[in-house]
Amino acid sequence: MIAQSLLSQKAIPVRERLIFALDVSTPAEGREWVEKLGDSVAFYKVGLQLFMAGGYYEFIDWLHARGKRVFADLKFFDVPETVGLAVAQLNGRHIDFATVHGNDEIMRAAVKARKDVKILAVTVLTSLDRGDLDDLGFSCDVAQLVLSRARRAIEIGCDGVISSGLEAPKLREHLGQNFLVVSPGIRPVENKPVDDQKRTVDVEQAFRNGADYIVVGRPIRNVPDPKAKAEEVQGTIARIFG
Repeated sequence: MIAQSLLSQKAIPVRERLIFALDVSTPAEGREWVEKLGDSVAFYKVGLQLFMAGGYYEFIDWLHARGKRVFADLKFFDVPETVGLAVAQLNGRHIDFATVHGNDEIMRAAVKARKDVKILAVTVLTSLDRGDLDDLGFSCDVAQLVLSRARRAIEIGCDGVISSGLEAPKLREHLGQNFLVVSPGIRPVENKPVDDQKRTVDVEQAFRNGADYIVVGRPIRNVPDPKAKAEEVQGTIARIFG
């Protein structure tokens, strides 16, 4: 039974709640994946790997022409003025979400520069666990650090946060529903972490915990029939929000 109090009530088309992580080496490979997945995926995360390949904006235009939504996952982290100028470059580019990873002034610069793109603040990368945070010098636990960063981001005016589904319930409990939670690190129930994602949840748990969107990559990409797997995920989401 889904906990209705945490389940997203935002007017988001059900099939847009799945974001596919398009972590590929070239725009040509990206186009192959979009064509392979067809109408099973409507929303794509396009990150640094494709950005460095060249033709980033042209590829985004290609996605937009096919009715796809775009999440520019570039995790801007630089001096505030530079971040603001970088975010301004995304305006008018058919980009729905962009990520910022930094302190308060960096987030303020991003928020000030945005127009038609929603700013999502990275809380704690899902590739980090308690041991990694110890190495980085953070003495608080992961959940408290995520909550602290999310609270500041929302107060500054960010549209939402990137957070593991594990920490999403605490965000909803303390910060409410008036911001977006996008959860990466989605793995099947039976999956044991064998890659760089350490704080993982499955599709249903992520939404039950308060996520508005999930980002899924390898569980769809690394199977014999990726389109069928994407449709399976879409079926789970439809059942949850049906």
